[in-house]
Amino acid sequence: MKNEALIKTLNTCADACNHCADACLDEDNIGHMIDCIRTDRVCADVCSSTAKILSMSYGPIDELLRFCVSVCTRCAEECSQHDHEHCQECARACTACKEACQNILTG
Repeated sequence: MKNEALIKTLNTCADACNHCADACLDEDNIGHMIDCIRTDRVCADVCSSTAKILSMSYGPIDELLRFCVSVCTRCAEECSQHDHEHCQECARACTACKEACQNILTG
């Protein structure tokens, strides 16, 4: 399937974001985690939607990939500010996803 590696990376990122958002809800100071949770949820949805659209082999996707890069960048920046392992894992997944999308755009 075309873009199979990117689809896998997008789904991995979405899974990491969903896990992070859920784990943030269990933290002691949840008020401090609100931006992280919101950003995780948006990033998970954008990555999942992008993966679905890519799997359909739908026409031009450059703008969608650029938006995904933007959201993943923001999520990686937010999560990297927190010391929790789930946040650090999410930041790594978002960075990998951002780079994979950028590779397709410049490819």
